[in-house]
Amino acid sequence: MKRTIKVFLGDDAAPIGRLRYDADGTRESAAFEYDPSWLETPDRYSIEPSLKLVRGSQFHRRVKEGSLFHGAIADTEPDGWGRRVILRDHAKQRQRARLEGKHFDAHALGSLDMLLAVDDVSRIGALRFQDEEGVFRRASEEGRRAVPPLVELKQLLASSRAVEMQAETAADLAYLRGHGTSLGGLRPKCTVVDDQGRLSIGKFPSVQDERAVTKGEVLALRLAKRAGIRAAEAVVVDSDASPVALIRRFDRADGGQRLLYVSAATMLGAEPSDQVEHTYTEIVDVIRQHGAAAQADVEELWRRIAFSILITNVDDHLHNHGFIHVGRGHWRLSPAFDVNPFPERNRELKTWISEETGPEATIAALLSVAPYFRLTKSRARAVLSEVEEAVSEWRAEAALIGMTEREFEPFEEAFEHAEREAARRAVRLSV
Repeated sequence: MKRTIKVFLGDDAAPIGRLRYDADGTRESAAFEYDPSWLETPDRYSIEPSLKLVRGSQFHRRVKEGSLFHGAIADTEPDGWGRRVILRDHAKQRQRARLEGKHFDAHALGSLDMLLAVDDVSRIGALRFQDEEGVFRRASEEGRRAVPPLVELKQLLASSRAVEMQAETAADLAYLRGHGTSLGGLRPKCTVVDDQGRLSIGKFPSVQDERAVTKGEVLALRLAKRAGIRAAEAVVVDSDASPVALIRRFDRADGGQRLLYVSAATMLGAEPSDQVEHTYTEIVDVIRQHGAAAQADVEELWRRIAFSILITNVDDHLHNHGFIHVGRGHWRLSPAFDVNPFPERNRELKTWISEETGPEATIAALLSVAPYFRLTKSRARAVLSEVEEAVSEWRAEAALIGMTEREFEPFEEAFEHAEREAARRAVRLSV
């Protein structure tokens, strides 16, 4: 099977290139080619550093469990939860067709099928994919809203819970399909339109949760704002007596326009199977090369590492950091997202602070790289003081979002630990 998918950018659908896909059984290959008109426009830019502004096909070789596509395209694929819904829906439709004696294309879903199964309206970032019939995929089904409104949260939660418990109906899957997102991993979620008409992600409690995970994420994001970090807007909303984390999408401008987003993994050209661990100092290098406000973002990154250490946010892999394009090939750190306190985890970062420090999540390791971030000792300690002071208010902030003492007690080890005291000692040295 050979297919050519046109790639467009933004709501104005500016033609940017073509995605060529070839499948022979289970063997797949893909290549991206910039549109000649894109290469000729004065405002052209690479949609990721590895996709150079040149004519002709540029191939991407899949490495083990990595994506078939270049990073900027792969970042728009469905996440683990979205894939789960898509695969269940495909199996359910195949089963129904067999029972009804109808024909159904029962081929195993390939990489392109997964890519095109994400709803066009809610797809992360600004890339859009048009099939051979001129339809932007995935198109909304007739009679169904492109993105469900907040008032349908109860039904979305019920359908998600049914999928988790492997008790979903075809109607549940029809309700959920297409609205997976590439920001958020395996937890149940769905893109919704909030009460102000803005795209948001509704993250639902899992049937496997042993603590108030959704409230914990909202708590972390609100504390991040207190700490001077640009973070995604987050609130807790009640749905059928269940706390849902409603997190506003930052890849849409105030007027709703799409913004081009790529992950830090894409900016670094990192593959999931890389044998070497990647570091925050590598992200610093990328910011200095491609950043629109390099030193401001470098300092912000250092602030975010301090925050992660102090709240035990140790799921800080490269897909939980991202960049927004702000014009002519220049990028800014995206608002912080997927920030969570993990009281039960070992205190080791997924992204190392530097090669020398390794995975240790310590204030000493963070302070050791301050010169690389071009922070003076006094500035580093001032930033650390602001972050520590914000984190010290975690109980008060928890109460503000409606967490009971029973709910926030399991998080205590994430916030109260030796590195908090190490931060306070470091700050006292500067006084």
